[in-house]
Amino acid sequence: MDARFTAEQDEIRRTLRELLHKRCGPEELRAAVDTPAGRDPALWTALAEQLGLPGLALPEGYGGVGCSVTELALACEETGRALAPSPLLATAVLTAPLLLALGTDAQRADLLPRIASGALTAALAVPGPALATALGLTGHDPRGEWAGGGRAGGVQARQADGGWRLYGQVDQVLDGHSARLLVVAAHTGGYARSRVLLFLVRGDAAGLTRVRQTALDATRAQARLQFRHAEAELLGNGGDEVPAALTRLGDTAAVCLAAEAVGAAGRVLERTVGYVGQREQFGRPIGSFQAVKHRLADVYVQVQAARSAAYYAAWATAQGERVGGLALAQALQALRGAAAEGIQSHGGIGFTWEHDAHLYFKRAAGDELLFGPVHRLRAHAADLAHVFEEAG
Repeated sequence: MDARFTAEQDEIRRTLRELLHKRCGPEELRAAVDTPAGRDPALWTALAEQLGLPGLALPEGYGGVGCSVTELALACEETGRALAPSPLLATAVLTAPLLLALGTDAQRADLLPRIASGALTAALAVPGPALATALGLTGHDPRGEWAGGGRAGGVQARQADGGWRLYGQVDQVLDGHSARLLVVAAHTGGYARSRVLLFLVRGDAAGLTRVRQTALDATRAQARLQFRHAEAELLGNGGDEVPAALTRLGDTAAVCLAAEAVGAAGRVLERTVGYVGQREQFGRPIGSFQAVKHRLADVYVQVQAARSAAYYAAWATAQGERVGGLALAQALQALRGAAAEGIQSHGGIGFTWEHDAHLYFKRAAGDELLFGPVHRLRAHAADLAHVFEEAG
């Protein structure tokens, strides 16, 4: 493994950081999350047209850049630094790989070029609070029981009028209120032979109701989706490869989420170090006190270890090694620790709504609710590695 970044990778990080510094500062961030969409459309247009971010990991044949998950993870690290509210995670990380892996030739040719250009945003809808299980991050369920019961619960798919219709409800869908395309996991086949398939639903489909939810992390907009005889199209040919595709997606998503969390942790640590170097107590900066130095040194070690784990996971995923969940656990723990120490070190101002420290803490807590928690990520990684199995 060569741990050095290529010139292209360094350029991706540099240009993206510069753009986000100009277009997604603290004031722009707060203004964006307060809009109905929860993001700035102009920023997404800039990310798509100037940097090609939505198609970074898509093949060139579909209008993408043709990079690997490593480049996508590096981009996520920069968006994580700024807590940039954008459809990048929902569209490029969680949905586009499924379309590429499972879609028919016609579906790929129709959807992927529009995703790569930024014109089409997408979201993955998984019934119930089971996204981490569906992606194979906190458990293994090849039968798809995470999607709800065969008779009730989750989303049901039925064939009618020569097509498919969906019924049911999905909560906690990232960018589900604004995405123009939804990839929905739904039950079909009845109770006795129930299985989970993926369906494409247009954002303006009749019978679909979308409501933005109040989320702990305001920078990650979520929605509740209700399907009432909503028209849908089967993704792919309806084979049994959906669980395996979701598991592969889970490792890629974990790598990108880990990089995102590392970027956020590094940024909040930078801001905390800058603040303790300016804030004075007893006639000198509080950063000169040994206790403060030790606490921030511990945070620095955590963040650097998490960054190394995220970078290794990005490389290893391309080699077929499943370590994304473990890297995500370490990154989320580092972000929570860095954000908590940042709040504490900032004193009274760190506890206020006006300061940005709470946004980083909520990002860590929100990601744990969606993709964790940390102890379950680690426990499942240990199960996959057979750490606690007795030697036969």
